[in-house]
Amino acid sequence: MGEVMTREQIEREFESEWILVGEPELSPTLEVTRGHVLCHSRNRDDVYRKARELRPKRSAFLYTGRLPPGTAIVL
Repeated sequence: MGEVMTREQIEREFESEWILVGEPELSPTLEVTRGHVLCHSRNRDDVYRKARELRPKRSAFLYTGRLPPGTAIVL
C-alpha cells in the first residue's frame, strides 16, 4: 500500500492532480484528513482505471487543483 500522508502533504506534493487515497481517515465533516496514496495523475481516467484494478476496500478520490468557476460536482 502507498505511503500514509496528510491532506496537506498530498496537496503540496501532487499539485493539480487526481489522487486515489486508500484507507482514508475522515474528519467529522467527512473530509479526507490522511490516507495511503495509491495512485496519482493529472489525468482523472488514469486514477479511475487504477482504482478498478486495485479494488481497494475503502478509498476516496481527491483533486488538488482549482476547479473552474461554474463547475458542477456530482456525488
